[in-house]
Amino acid sequence: MTKRRSVLLAACAATMAMTVAACGGSAPEKTTKDGFAQAAQTDGTVTVWVDATRVAAAKQYQELHPEAKLDIVTYDGDANGSNYLQTKVQLFNRTGKGWPDVVFSSQNNEVTWAVDAGFAAPLDKGLIPAATLGGFAKGANDVCTVNGTVHCLRNDLSQAVLWYNAPLMKQFGYTVPKTWEEYQKLGEKVAAEHPGYLVGDAGDSFSPEIYLWASKCGANHITGPKSVEVNTTGENCTKMANLMDGLIKNKSMSISGVFSTEFAKNEADKVLLMPGPAWFGGAVFKDTLKTASKTIAVAPIPQWQGETSPATGNVGGGTWLLSQHSTNLKAATDFLTWVTTDNAYQGEKSPGFPAYAPAAENWLKAQGTAGYFVGDLGALKEGSSQVWPGWGSGQFSQEAIWAATVKPGLTQGQTIASLLPAWQDAIVKHAQSFGYKVNS
Repeated sequence: MTKRRSVLLAACAATMAMTVAACGGSAPEKTTKDGFAQAAQTDGTVTVWVDATRVAAAKQYQELHPEAKLDIVTYDGDANGSNYLQTKVQLFNRTGKGWPDVVFSSQNNEVTWAVDAGFAAPLDKGLIPAATLGGFAKGANDVCTVNGTVHCLRNDLSQAVLWYNAPLMKQFGYTVPKTWEEYQKLGEKVAAEHPGYLVGDAGDSFSPEIYLWASKCGANHITGPKSVEVNTTGENCTKMANLMDGLIKNKSMSISGVFSTEFAKNEADKVLLMPGPAWFGGAVFKDTLKTASKTIAVAPIPQWQGETSPATGNVGGGTWLLSQHSTNLKAATDFLTWVTTDNAYQGEKSPGFPAYAPAAENWLKAQGTAGYFVGDLGALKEGSSQVWPGWGSGQFSQEAIWAATVKPGLTQGQTIASLLPAWQDAIVKHAQSFGYKVNS
C-alpha cells in the first residue's frame, strides 16, 4: 500500500507540475540544428554590437538592406582587453535575456571563453557555406576555431609590414632593409647622420606583437585550449630585444607610442621607417600623423639573415561572433556574412586589410586607386600568409601584461633585455590566473 501510495503521489505531482507549466507559460522548446540548440525563431530586430569604427559598416548594411531591422549598439569593442563583452554575457546568462545577435570584437581571443559560455554559435555546421569559409586567407580563422569548429569570422588581418617614407629614404640615399641586421645598421646610420629621425617605435603596448612576434620569440605559444608555453629568454627573444635596446639608446627608435600626444607633436614628421601592422597605413600615417599623400610606401618586414621561413607578427584584426541565443538567425547570419565578405564594405571601405581574400584583392586595388600611398602594396598581401603561428591568442591579454611590466621599465631607462625575465614571470602568473597549464 505504501509503494502504491508513493506512485500515486508522484503521478499527481507530475500532473500538477505540467498544469502549472501550461498555465504559467513554459519557455519555448529549442530545436537542435546547425550544430547547436536554437531558440524559437522570429523575424524580429537583430541587435548588433560594434565599436566606434565599425558603426559605419552596420549603417551601410542598413542602407543597402532597408528591409532589415537593426538595433546598432556601440561599445568599446573590448579594446585593450577590457573583457566588457564577457562580463555582459555572464550577466545575460544569469538573467536569461539581453544577448546581442552579432558582436564585433577588436580582440582575437574571444572564443577562448565565448564557446564554453554557450554564446558563440558554430558557423561551419550549416550557417555559413563551406565555399564562403574557404575564401578567407590561410590561417585567418584559426583564432576562431575551437576543437575543429569555427565559432567566429575574422574581420581584418593585421600582419606587420615595414612602412617607410619613400621621399626621405631617397633624399637620404638609404635602401629599404631586407634583414633585421640591415635594419639595425640603418638605425645606427640614421642616428649618426640624421639625428632625430626614427626607424621605429617601441612605446605601445602592442610593440611585442610587432617586433618579438616577427622574431619568432616563444613568449606566447598557445598549445591547447588551456595550455601555453612561455619562454621569453630564448635566442629569438634576446636578439630582438638587444636590437631594440640599441636603437632606443641611440634614439633612432622612439618609446613614446604612435598614438601619444608627444609622438604626434614632436616626432610625426621624423618617421623614416616604421614596422607596424597593416592598419598603420590609414589609422596612423593618414589619420593620426596626417602624413602627406605620396609619401608612405610599404615593404615586407625584415627577416633574420639566413631565415628560410619568413615570419611576421600581428596586431589585432578583430572578429565577429554570432550568438547561439539569437531568435533571428537568418537575418543575423546574413549581416555577419555581408560585413565580413562583401566588397561594398570590406573591399572598398574597410580601414584594415580584409581577412576575406577576394575582398582583400579589391581592397588593394581601391587603395592603389585612392592615390595616398607610394608604389605597390603587394607586401601587405605577401605578409598576410606569413604570420608566425607560434604566437597564439590566449584568454589573457599580452598587451596588458607588457603595458604593466615592460613599458614602465622602459620609461625609467631600463632595457628590454633586462626586463625579459620579469615579462616571463608576469605572463606565467597571468596565464595561471586564467586556469592555463604553463610550460616554461
